[in-house]
Amino acid sequence: MKKILAAALALALALAALPALAAEEVNVFNWEDYICDDAIKLFEEETGIKVNYMRFTTNEDMLVQVENDPANYDVIFPSDYIIERLISKDLLEELDYSQLPNATENTLDWLKSTDYDPTGAYSVPYMWGTVGILYNKTMVSAPITSWTSMWDEQYVDNVFMMDSIRDTLGVTLKMLGYSMNTRDKDALNEAKEKLIEQKKAGIVKAYQVDETKDKMIAGEAAMGLMWSGDAAYAMSYSDDLAYVVPEEGSNVWVDGLCVPKGAKNYDNAMKFINFLCRPDVAKMNFDEIYYCTPNKGAIELIGAEEPELLEDETLFPTDETVARCEFFHDISQDIQIYNRIWLAVKSAR
Repeated sequence: MKKILAAALALALALAALPALAAEEVNVFNWEDYICDDAIKLFEEETGIKVNYMRFTTNEDMLVQVENDPANYDVIFPSDYIIERLISKDLLEELDYSQLPNATENTLDWLKSTDYDPTGAYSVPYMWGTVGILYNKTMVSAPITSWTSMWDEQYVDNVFMMDSIRDTLGVTLKMLGYSMNTRDKDALNEAKEKLIEQKKAGIVKAYQVDETKDKMIAGEAAMGLMWSGDAAYAMSYSDDLAYVVPEEGSNVWVDGLCVPKGAKNYDNAMKFINFLCRPDVAKMNFDEIYYCTPNKGAIELIGAEEPELLEDETLFPTDETVARCEFFHDISQDIQIYNRIWLAVKSAR
């Protein structure tokens, strides 16, 4: 008996001396309110992998964190132009598509090859949408079709603009007939002057972002510059609201799933991305956040359960609408020009 006890004690001491086994985990860095909590719980239950979930509020905030220490994160959710910048800085791992069958099978074909990631080697689309005008049908004189409506002086103190240099300057450039990605100084200056003119005329009620959807629901302005998902959310609360991508064209955007360089849990990152690309999970996230899903399987499920949603052009823009839109590209080399323009607009009186 003593020998047995001594052996057991020796084994216990030996095991205690071994390093503790690391728990399976994946470090996820995503936007605020941009995933279904139940989806995270389901992933943890199915895989036994703990999700360490962190949030950011802007692409730029996320970028600073990733640049400082990319290995702190396993999966990030950057927008298209930031994906382009991360690729150029060699801050992303290539994805192993042998571990991503759901992405291969379900991603919409037109999003498998994009301007910002031509071969899809570094990103899988998570959500996409457009930028347009959300307007109150009871507060405008006619249906809105053009960006010029946001400069119409009949809507003095009745227009919300977006507190975002890329979006606000971008739609102004489109209104003037230029690309949203132009680097032409004359075109950029013309757009700047147009925005200053709009502000000095008293048309702009405020520059804001997240607040706009709730203020539009409350009827506090005739129209607002808005992302399609926020517009769809607002319209679900008010039949007075409508959304349009103006005839001059606009921005089509994609938020992607990427793995930073040196990620500590690469295989778990692949499992998480593949999970998010499963049709039932992609639909869970669509139901939760109401942005356009790039997942063919999820779209089929939506069509089977709520076919009327597929006719909603805010949630599912037509090919014609997408054709007159463009992706944003990285402007980091010209950011000082943009910052000077934005300062001039915001400080105009």
